[in-house]
Amino acid sequence: MNPNEHFQQLLAAAAAEPEPQRLLFVFAGAELPDRATPEQEARFRSGKGGALGPLMCVDKAPRDLPDFKALVSEAEEAGPPWSVVFAASLSGQAGRPPDKARIDLALETMVQAVRDGRIGGFAAYGPDGDFLEIA
Repeated sequence: MNPNEHFQQLLAAAAAEPEPQRLLFVFAGAELPDRATPEQEARFRSGKGGALGPLMCVDKAPRDLPDFKALVSEAEEAGPPWSVVFAASLSGQAGRPPDKARIDLALETMVQAVRDGRIGGFAAYGPDGDFLEIA
């Protein structure tokens, strides 16, 4: 699968859902974990290791994102450099998209999940659009 193909499938699946969807994104970068050991600090300083920390988040309607490149372009304008973006979908009800309160709560939950390392339920992409399988 070429880069961005998985993301295009995500967009198509969200657009095909019977209820309106919002796509939720949490951008994360590597950071030194709390109470890091000297070995962890050395690995981090050499560009390896570290923990993923959330940097920013956003929600989008599937129709507002033509491709991964558009998401990256917006992220570059909005915030700091990032290493991974986590994606999820939030479904509306009765033909209406989710309201702002539900979206905000879902984004807060995602941000906390990234902080806690509970990322198994999210799609993950690198800055080039590569789908990442994170265990």
